[in-house]
Amino acid sequence: MTTMNVQDAKAHLSDLVARAERGEDVVIARAGRPAVRLVPVTTSPRVFGTMHLIVPDTFFEPLPQDELAAWE
Repeated sequence: MTTMNVQDAKAHLSDLVARAERGEDVVIARAGRPAVRLVPVTTSPRVFGTMHLIVPDTFFEPLPQDELAAWE
């Protein structure tokens, strides 16, 4: 466990963040008493939308002539 006072932590913040990311326990103290603990943020992959869509194989095929005429 790494414990550092606030003033020292300001000067070594990048190093402390890297240590926390690697899983090391990093504590910052104020007036000799533990104040905060640095921990890595865990994120999950973002999911686009909530609907499950299935695109049919025919999706990219040309439209029939009567359908094309309706769009004109």
